Amino acid sequence: MEKIIFYSIGIIHSPFKSRNDAPIQPHFTEDICGTIELNPKFTPALKDLDGFSHITLIYYLHKSEGYKLEVKPFLDNTLRGLFATRSPNRPNPLGLSVVRLDKIESNILYIRDIDALDGTPLLDIKPFIPEFTNMEKIKLGWINGKIK
Repeated sequence: MEKIIFYSIGIIHSPFKSRNDAPIQPHFTEDICGTIELNPKFTPALKDLDGFSHITLIYYLHKSEGYKLEVKPFLDNTLRGLFATRSPNRPNPLGLSVVRLDKIESNILYIRDIDALDGTPLLDIKPFIPEFTNMEKIKLGWINGKIK
């Protein structure tokens, strides 16, 4: 397997200090506030981002430990294949969240609806553009009817 190296571009700050404190998904965190402290050398890369209401965060799940190929997801009691779940314990522990962007002050981004732990290393930021995501004919697999 090829080794890939990423470097943190910043740190996510949130009220969640441990995995037990954190919500299961951003959907369950409405109005939970946090900040992103971007490495100052990346501040110029924030130009024009303040025009977007939502951003996608890609981050390293630094508290994740190991993984199993089958897991019991939080909405089910049946063993499911890891890749059919959103379990944080993965071969490559990457997190992905769409959050609301409130404002940017220098290298600090003020966000809402965050589910990441305090101190989570941030790998990338992308503007969320719903039109770029083809949402037609979505199938929800085993989770169909379990989300309220």
